[in-house]
Amino acid sequence: MRTTAAALAPVAAVAAAHIVPAATWLPRFRALCFPRLAGAGRPDHIALTFDDGPDPACTPHFLDELDRLAVRATFFVLGERVARYPELTRHMAERGHELAVHGWTHSRPWLPAPGRDLRETARAAGVLYDTTGRRPYWYRPPYGILTSGRWAAARRAGLRPVLWTAWGRDWTPDVTAAAVHTTVTAGLRGGGTVLLHDSDHASSPGSWRAALAALPALITTCRAAGWTVGPLSEHGLHPPRRA
Repeated sequence: MRTTAAALAPVAAVAAAHIVPAATWLPRFRALCFPRLAGAGRPDHIALTFDDGPDPACTPHFLDELDRLAVRATFFVLGERVARYPELTRHMAERGHELAVHGWTHSRPWLPAPGRDLRETARAAGVLYDTTGRRPYWYRPPYGILTSGRWAAARRAGLRPVLWTAWGRDWTPDVTAAAVHTTVTAGLRGGGTVLLHDSDHASSPGSWRAALAALPALITTCRAAGWTVGPLSEHGLHPPRRA
């Protein structure tokens, strides 16, 4: 019994080192202990962010609506989709939005794979730079699960991890624009970072429509509270200017 326990101890230690940092996924813990990681910025500003694109079926609708609302946002994109849709990716940047790294694919990181994390994060940052000519600064892991391997991979690629302070749960089946707005604003404070999705790539089919329809009311609510809305680069988290 002791021999078996001794043999398993190193495995358990590796597993713990891998997954324990992912406790930052817990909103209250993250907000209290790691406010910058949560995306807490200027108290007069809300950072608007989107995950899982680019998607030619959905993303252009968000670009048009954001133009209509005179808002720029940060889009956390998947490297394999950037490679698949380079023209759309360039178009997003040309329309004034900030592009950031969401990984290469939308994978779950339950097993330690530090080598894969390093390769895929660097590959995603590289394809984004090659496509837009701009080096990304921000990194948000799929599902917000920031394991030690993903944290190290982001640092190695020169990326800064950032999660969110409020989300719309806009990936769920039968979600509505009203529900997205209510969920986001229930926990939103000045300096918050909002997570929405401009694609249903990893969500319920068609769920992006609720996020899109929620944008006018969300922006109106933020402006009525005296908050400006924009990308993370204007949020007071002090990213350097990168060519």
